[in-house]
Amino acid sequence: MNRFFSIFNFLGVVAMGVLSCAQWQTNSRLEANVERLDQTRIEQSAQIAAQEQTLKDNAADLDDLRQRLSMSESALQTTIAQRDRFAAEGKLLRAALDKWIAAVKERDAALKQAGDLIQKLAAERNDAILKFNDLADKYNALVKQSQ
Repeated sequence: MNRFFSIFNFLGVVAMGVLSCAQWQTNSRLEANVERLDQTRIEQSAQIAAQEQTLKDNAADLDDLRQRLSMSESALQTTIAQRDRFAAEGKLLRAALDKWIAAVKERDAALKQAGDLIQKLAAERNDAILKFNDLADKYNALVKQSQ
């Protein structure tokens, strides 16, 4: 009977050693995963900050373009008024007006492109935020699970 307990005790010690090694490996993997997720969070935070700065810059550019648009529109109205007063010089004014119209179309295209870019960047920022929130939820769940 005493020999049985010795063997049983020895097997118990071996089982505890195996269990401790398995737990150590699991904890090591989880800790490495936590560090990787934290690094990803830091990188995404920096990316979000950069995107926010880009959005601010684009918004400033958009305001500038709106001011230019306003100035161009008022200049276009002036040109139209001059064209009406100087009908005899119609051909020259027509050429100038055509240039203004082309410039306005080009400006409108640039405004549209800037607006599309802002929307795209906002969508990307929102996607990044959603991914970050999902990552944070997974991280929080992992932390709760490990506790």
